[in-house]
Amino acid sequence: MALLDIQGLTKSFGGLIANDDVSFAVAEGQIVGLIGPNGAGKTTVFNCVSGFFKPMKGRVRFAGHDITGWAPQRVCHLKVARTFQIVRTFPDLTVIENVMVGAFARTGNRGQAERAARDVLELTGLAGKAEVRGGSLTIAEKKRLEMARALATRPRLLMLDEVMAGLNPAERQAAVDLVREIRADGITILMVEHVMEVIMPISDRIVVLNYGRKIAEGAPEAIARDDQVIAAYLGDKYRARR
Repeated sequence: MALLDIQGLTKSFGGLIANDDVSFAVAEGQIVGLIGPNGAGKTTVFNCVSGFFKPMKGRVRFAGHDITGWAPQRVCHLKVARTFQIVRTFPDLTVIENVMVGAFARTGNRGQAERAARDVLELTGLAGKAEVRGGSLTIAEKKRLEMARALATRPRLLMLDEVMAGLNPAERQAAVDLVREIRADGITILMVEHVMEVIMPISDRIVVLNYGRKIAEGAPEAIARDDQVIAAYLGDKYRARR
């Protein structure tokens, strides 16, 4: 049974259909990449899964539960966490206080929340910044902080929305290493990403959206050879050798 199972997901805003009958599944322990042009509906899928939007049609199931239309906090309590395309740190809180916000999803005890937050800061390489204000971090550090806050909720599924955007090559490689370490800790990952040099090597499977519809799904090697995907998004430089 898939950990996450999306069937027939449809969401529109006025006359704009953001998701049109989208179906795919994510098995436990996988890294699945969700790619497509700007406006393809990728973040809308995230919003429907995490409870920020209620789909018009279709079902979202997680760990055997039908979570369609659940409120975000209820989805989070079932162990689904996400980051946002636009980084949303609390600028006046310290780094550890930012992460404790996530930890409080699992405990009301401040001491336990702080211990959990410090563990996550060690994992994400931010332990040395624990007492620094969130607003003073670099973009790369803020992206790590948002990942840390999501991880502090102790998710089974972590959804990452363009965590590589705006990073230089060294920062991207560090982020890739972190994603792999998170998966090694037993957390399943669904990633929206535009940096193909990152998403292709790291993913077990790729799902491709275009104009709100799924146009392809498969192993990265197959996606890189798919003529429809190349025409819609990748371009010829990503065509695999035949």
